Amino acid sequence: MKREHARQRVEELRRELENHNFWYYVLDDPKISDGEYDSLFDELVSLERNFPELVIPTSPTQRVGAKTLAGFVSVTHARPMLSLEKCASFEELANWLRRGERYLDRTIKQLTCEPKIDGVAVSLRYESGELIQASTRGDGITGEDITQNVRTISAVPLKLRGTSVPRLVEIRGEVYIPLNDFNSFNEKARAENKKPLLNPRNGAAGSLRQLDPAVTASRPLSMYCYSVGELSDDVQVHTHSEILELCREWGCRVNHRTEVVNSLSECQNFINKVGAERPSLNYDIDGIVIKVNDLVSQNDLGFLARHPRWAIAFKYPSTEVSTKLLGVDFQIGRTGVLTPVARLEPVHVHGVTVSNATLHNLDEIERLGVKLGATVLIRRAGDIIPQVIKVTEPGTVDIDIPVSCPVCGSQVLKDDDGVALRCINRLGCEAQVKEYISHFASRVALDITGLGERLVDLLVNAQKIKDPADIFRLTVEDISTLERMGEKSAKKLVESIEKSKETTLSRFIHSLGIVGVGEVTARMLADRFRTIELLMVASVDELEQLEDVGPIIAENIHSYFASDRNRQLISDLIDLGVRWPVQEEIEVLPCQGQTWVFTGTYSGITRNDAKDRLIRLGAKVSSTVSRNTSYLLAGENPGSKLNKARTLDILVLNETEFMEFLENCSK
Repeated sequence: MKREHARQRVEELRRELENHNFWYYVLDDPKISDGEYDSLFDELVSLERNFPELVIPTSPTQRVGAKTLAGFVSVTHARPMLSLEKCASFEELANWLRRGERYLDRTIKQLTCEPKIDGVAVSLRYESGELIQASTRGDGITGEDITQNVRTISAVPLKLRGTSVPRLVEIRGEVYIPLNDFNSFNEKARAENKKPLLNPRNGAAGSLRQLDPAVTASRPLSMYCYSVGELSDDVQVHTHSEILELCREWGCRVNHRTEVVNSLSECQNFINKVGAERPSLNYDIDGIVIKVNDLVSQNDLGFLARHPRWAIAFKYPSTEVSTKLLGVDFQIGRTGVLTPVARLEPVHVHGVTVSNATLHNLDEIERLGVKLGATVLIRRAGDIIPQVIKVTEPGTVDIDIPVSCPVCGSQVLKDDDGVALRCINRLGCEAQVKEYISHFASRVALDITGLGERLVDLLVNAQKIKDPADIFRLTVEDISTLERMGEKSAKKLVESIEKSKETTLSRFIHSLGIVGVGEVTARMLADRFRTIELLMVASVDELEQLEDVGPIIAENIHSYFASDRNRQLISDLIDLGVRWPVQEEIEVLPCQGQTWVFTGTYSGITRNDAKDRLIRLGAKVSSTVSRNTSYLLAGENPGSKLNKARTLDILVLNETEFMEFLENCSK
């Protein structure tokens, strides 16, 4: 075959295959059989093999790369991939909608409802229609580059189709394994004496993190798209439902069960309808995602630290099954709390074999009347953490409550509230030390690749490390002498430890393991205090001023930094080379101490822009008017907030006055 003829046939085959992918995955309306598709695909493979100069990255044949990955590179999301607020009742759902309408000071007219697929969230970045990057959600701010693995998923277009393709679009969605494919894959694995996948969600997550894309390609992954992050200005959209329709036109799969509803009652009907269909669906769902459809309203509602105000996840009741309680063990966490864990006769719950479940604390054991030999009802809370929720047939033998730590033998005491038992040997209890160091090295903290729980156990047992600072004193010789750790592995870990010294202030704060300080709170502390030195001397009152930091967490933070041993640990870590970018010195900002509230609509600035500018100037933005409000920004068609502000004699600015105010603050 001549080259020109081959080029024409290759282009024709690519168009045909892309169309058939679109009809099969997006429209669920295949036009040809699998065998006919395979024949077209094989013909294209043959032509590209004979004419390699005709191969392009977006060809259907180029999904699986030949190269094994060395690791996963971090990716910073252009817009955070936040989690969603959750609710479990129609009353909570109604309260969420009312809060949104109060915040906007207007009625929310339309909502979109979508099944919440239990998979793995990913981001797909397309430039000029071509897939250039795929990444995991990660902690919402940074994820991992999984482009080569995502390219192997047939439901993901390598090139967007249609005439309205934007210069740049970041499409977000959920990668999952269809249930029929999951069962078929596991049947084949067992027949070949291979390890089956644990459950569809874990199978999807593990498949995306394979270093060999060929392994990912062998897994039956699929994907549904549910939103857009970044979008260039050459495409104009006004509603979330328009975005989903565009995604469908571009060749991305969108769940056909998605609906736009015009009232809360219609939303409830949708939830009930899909809930009834749930057992017959070909994918696991754990709820329904409800979003405000209007994008202007989404923008005005904005975000809280952890989630958007304009979306919520309605969670269906978790799966419940009965089994026998065989015993109770007490596990020690990094803060010394002893958590009772039920040992059970193994039972299947939502696709997972469960042999242990949490009993939470002593109060829960007493409240439930748990005794050994009882038949208990197990629920996977949020379809993730198994917990004992009820005794259905009483047991006969009381549970022995420990008077000493089951690991180190030290005395255990009840907390002031009498709910938790705590080992008092904070620094000498091996279990606490291991949990603390594992947290310090985890992906969401210092992110020391290769230093997992098994290796931490070995290092602590061998007395190579006793606190996080000792990690940075480890040598290749220290590590290579451990079980199943040769010199090559040891060198790799030392390199990983060295690399982890370059971190961020928020990750460092989170790594310290302060009770109640998670990733989000750590970021807020870093943003507010800018340096570890200023955070270490912050008062309880200063800490309580931060969003989501109440009196208990504020006291935990203050007490942690008041400890001489903790201060010495921080000093040691810095001396050993742990560092982060130095932020600019804190200055007294023009709007420091002010609280602003918005009402009405604005023509020259969006609510989010106004909020961002005020926050950068040091102000707080609230959704309700109170005696603590400094200013009310009143736009067109203001609501009841205006009357309340006037009653309380609060200064009201219109949009023009507000813009002048911002200009004066910038001088």
